[in-house]
Amino acid sequence: MTAPAARRSAADGGPHHPPPGWSPNSWRVRPIAQQPGWPDPRRLREVLEDLALLPPLVLPGEIEDLRHTLARVAEGRAFLLQAGDCAERFASCTESGVRGRLRVILQLAILLTYGSGLPVVKVGRIAGQFGKPRSSPTEVVDGVELPAFRGDNVNDPAPTPQARTPDAERLRMAYHHASATLNVLRALTKEGFADLNRVHAWNQEFVRRSPAGQQYEAAAADIAWALRFMAACGADTARMQAVRQVQLYTSHEALLPAFEQALTRRAEAAGAWYGTSAHMLWVGDRTRDVDGAHVEYLSGLGNPIGVKVGPSLTPADLRVLCDRLDPDHIPGRLVLISRLGADRITDLLPPLVREVAATGRPVVWSCDPMHGNTFRSASGYKTRRLADIIREIDGFFAVCGAEGAFPGGIHLELTGDNVTECLGGAEEILDTHLSRRYETACDPRLNAGQSIELAFHIADLLRRHRAS
Repeated sequence: MTAPAARRSAADGGPHHPPPGWSPNSWRVRPIAQQPGWPDPRRLREVLEDLALLPPLVLPGEIEDLRHTLARVAEGRAFLLQAGDCAERFASCTESGVRGRLRVILQLAILLTYGSGLPVVKVGRIAGQFGKPRSSPTEVVDGVELPAFRGDNVNDPAPTPQARTPDAERLRMAYHHASATLNVLRALTKEGFADLNRVHAWNQEFVRRSPAGQQYEAAAADIAWALRFMAACGADTARMQAVRQVQLYTSHEALLPAFEQALTRRAEAAGAWYGTSAHMLWVGDRTRDVDGAHVEYLSGLGNPIGVKVGPSLTPADLRVLCDRLDPDHIPGRLVLISRLGADRITDLLPPLVREVAATGRPVVWSCDPMHGNTFRSASGYKTRRLADIIREIDGFFAVCGAEGAFPGGIHLELTGDNVTECLGGAEEILDTHLSRRYETACDPRLNAGQSIELAFHIADLLRRHRAS
């Protein structure tokens, strides 16, 4: 296929093709941020060469399925739920750990569908979200300056110089832990755990006792009754794939281009390149330099690409980013994830939405209400208030409604465990409670009860938006 023909197919909804001069390693000549200081370049090169010979974690066909599904979100015919851990730990890559994270994602998805009447596209921050950008390359622990913990794929959080030294072998470990997580996810989503007939079983006892859990149980009873009604009308719900199985896609921030390059594969039939470490990759607010290495790498991939939209991003700069990453206006290609803060979203988001709308580009607008609302509590813990998270989501829906855009998604950091990391909620977690179960590797996460409470609120906003 010639380049002009490839461009025409992309404009018609085909796969994205790389710009002229792009290659999987063209990012290496660009300025790059947020990279570890690998002490042994030779060892790093050996590990990356080994990874390049391993099978892809996800397949191009699955990636294209997600892109087509996100195109429905851009049209207002579905809703994106992107959720999962702040920074996955290798130690949480167990059957019970994966099951717990999937459980809460399924609960939120079914509540959003139940409350809004829209299908929900489920994308996990899972099976690869091992790295985290940091505001400083070092931190002081007990008076000793150490390299910052950058995630399990780089170093260890133990506060010693040896543990904090970047280790290239951890990239290999990241691949194998992601692969193991995907194996468990595929088994659970295809072999009965996600069956809607088990909707009550998804609720954990500690959640069931909470006000949000009791509200969930009432919704689950309605869903169970609807399934019994369908069965009474002759529908064989036990054999219906839509009832028994779900499709969960994976995503993570493409923070380490060297690792991503090692897992980049060309699909000859499509004539496109794909990052096969996850179905969707995103560029963070600290790495979205339009001339930088991260944007250069992502510009050539066929994957759906997320862009974190922070307070410093101007409308003009956002337009340039969109042109760079989606020159052919491909439906489902771009997910713009606002993370502006509860106090600023209604001021900063409208001109951004207008600028993108002026391009005619079919993007997905999503809201990350977590990262713009983080602060240090009086007790010294990094935390977030559920009330602020809700305020930012409310602002997001209000702006989208006023600007004629569809509020297409939500991006959450959460866990299925009974942690005490975010303040508020019906159970009223206070500053004095944070020390009880503060377990995150980096940023504070919503617990299962808070997540369910939030899902009911978002479903109500979606229902009202569709009725307006």
